[in-house]
Amino acid sequence: MKMYILVKDTVPDKLVPVITAHASLACYKKFEDNEQMVQWINSIFRKVVCVVDEESFEKFKEEQDYVLLTESALDNREVCLSFCPREEYPKKFRFLKMWSPQNN
Repeated sequence: MKMYILVKDTVPDKLVPVITAHASLACYKKFEDNEQMVQWINSIFRKVVCVVDEESFEKFKEEQDYVLLTESALDNREVCLSFCPREEYPKKFRFLKMWSPQNN
């Protein structure tokens, strides 16, 4: 069981850690009574942070049970989707690219 957090590829690396921290908390607060969230929070709460382009971001907004985050430092642009944890995700989640900072 894991929570997927999708970040737009246009978000500066320096903001991603804070945005994803907010995303996981916002998702927990929105779905705290959800059976799968309760199971996740009481076990090893795995999170997967992935990077997506604008087109993919819009397509993932068609999925269910997520929180959409905006960022005030980026003129309140949409920057992140955080999905309520579950055992199985649609197949397209398996092909997402994991986020890593570009300035290694």
